Amino acid sequence: MADEQEYGAGQIQVLEGLQAVRKRPAMYIGSTDTRGLHHLVYEVVDNAIDEALAGYCDAIEVTVHDDGSVSVTDNGRGIPVDTHEQYDRPAVEVIMTVLHAGGKFDNKSYQVSGGLHGVGVSVVNALSERLVVEIKRDGAVWRHEFERGEPDPDAFERVRDLDPGEDTGTTVRFWPDGDIFEQTDFSFDTLSTRLRELAFLNSGVEIGLADERDGESVSFRYEGGIREFVEYLNETKTALHGDVIYFEDEEQDIAVEVAMQATDELQGSIHAFANNINTREGGTHLTGFKTALTRVVNDYATDNGLLGDLDGTLKGEDVREGLTAVISIKHPDPQFEGQTKTKLGNSEVRGIVESAVHQQLGTYFEEHPDTAQSIVGKAAEAAKARQAAKKAEELTRRKSALESTALPGKLADCQSKDPSKSELFVVEGDSAGGSAKQGRDREFQAILPLKGKILNVEKHRLDRILENDEIRALITAIGTGIGEEFDIEDARYHRIILMTDADVDGAHIRTLLLTLLYRHMKPLLERGYVYAAKPPLYRVRYRGETYDAMSEEERDRIVEERCNGNPDQVQRFKGLGEMNPDQLWETTMNPENRILKRITVEDAAAADKMFSILMGDAVGPRKQFIKEHAGDAEWVDI
Repeated sequence: MADEQEYGAGQIQVLEGLQAVRKRPAMYIGSTDTRGLHHLVYEVVDNAIDEALAGYCDAIEVTVHDDGSVSVTDNGRGIPVDTHEQYDRPAVEVIMTVLHAGGKFDNKSYQVSGGLHGVGVSVVNALSERLVVEIKRDGAVWRHEFERGEPDPDAFERVRDLDPGEDTGTTVRFWPDGDIFEQTDFSFDTLSTRLRELAFLNSGVEIGLADERDGESVSFRYEGGIREFVEYLNETKTALHGDVIYFEDEEQDIAVEVAMQATDELQGSIHAFANNINTREGGTHLTGFKTALTRVVNDYATDNGLLGDLDGTLKGEDVREGLTAVISIKHPDPQFEGQTKTKLGNSEVRGIVESAVHQQLGTYFEEHPDTAQSIVGKAAEAAKARQAAKKAEELTRRKSALESTALPGKLADCQSKDPSKSELFVVEGDSAGGSAKQGRDREFQAILPLKGKILNVEKHRLDRILENDEIRALITAIGTGIGEEFDIEDARYHRIILMTDADVDGAHIRTLLLTLLYRHMKPLLERGYVYAAKPPLYRVRYRGETYDAMSEEERDRIVEERCNGNPDQVQRFKGLGEMNPDQLWETTMNPENRILKRITVEDAAAADKMFSILMGDAVGPRKQFIKEHAGDAEWVDI
């Protein structure tokens, strides 16, 4: 009762201006880890892209400076600098300091825009230690400075006159606040992946990225737009027809673009965007595309007698097998479900996309019968494999393959029945599995040892995948099912930790497991349930103290700094199986000491391409990828 009496007007806190953003940054940018850090850059770039969509900008340059800041420069119209009537302050200051202030709400300044919440650049300002904006417009260069979201009242100035022929535009440079973010080190690869994607989605716009820290730079410009996006995604695959199918349409001011190409792969790769936003959870535009695609292919196959002795018609999964497609819509008033904007909700979009695909793809098939027959042939092959598996009562779906509710015998389950408190260690080998079972905390840690390397799911259909005993044991232990019957709410553990040896075989096994999870149980990755453990390579002992090293360099540093160059013992762990239960607990399983990496799927298109490279048939690209990216992984304490 005392708590209730204390709850009154005096306990109601009002956060003025950008204080709310600094108090709860994750509400605005998702998180304060590296994902949130890079989101700051995307917010500023999105403003420049909006200028491009409006037809006023065709060049954007992003620079990672050696002092930890990032600048984004565009050649658009420049942020307005005249006085805002309501606030009696320069418009640029209002835009930078007031939430929901911007030119994207009346459809006059911007017909189409991605950042429709109107909080983008002001949030970047709020979460920056310092921000400087330089504007070229109205015949002059203007400059304004901010510190942790607050404007310097004396900083707004007219710097100089524009030179004859000098472009207009805006440069925003910001220094992320180290008090807000867990780290402030920008990744060149992460930025380049998103900027490449934006260049594909906005044909003719040149987007550059330069890194002053090591001199690395890259520039993207794709006149072919999403056609080139599909070609890029299919670089390591074998296409079934030469040209990428492309068409565009517009209805009710909603622009629709579709590019697609069939390959001989088993895995499909379909990516949907709305106003440049990667709608990873799909939405009405993706539903419209899938529905029309299935209907068009079935109609063509039936009309031309291409289904032969196939029982029934083609299903959507048959038609999409091995298909790479990009769907991009531009909508003047998109409605996204959820704050993260990963699912499009506009009901009218489904019919518009469905109509466009039905009409345009149907026409394309009539004009290009060879391509149409290749696509139908691939889909029919997939359908026959699906039906043969069903008739033979093979293990095609969870209801048949996993109908037994009994947990696998090799699983040592934990006592807790609360998934949020439970974790499953998927361990390489019976020997390490035995040590893990003895060394674990039985209250919340379950152990599932796997024997050998599981099937490479990139090269097999689901019926063949579910014949693999180790894969079936893993699926049953996790509890979610697989494929169409997958249900994330049935997950028995909210931490699935892949624990493999720190060698080439261990890395291969981990990649095989991740391929399975990405291709057939992706929501586990999207929810952040999947982790990789990092066991130490060395144990150093000196005068009763024990030190663990994750690399040769760390071992040498420990020997030099902690042991005065003369350790009592240096032990090399060749594998998890060499550790006794106590060692495995202390180094790799104890939440107080262990190092884990959370495996996430930030960019679906990039992940798709990566798995195709690593696990597909093309050897050359795989060698090149491994050569370039060996040692890129970052590990964090969890």
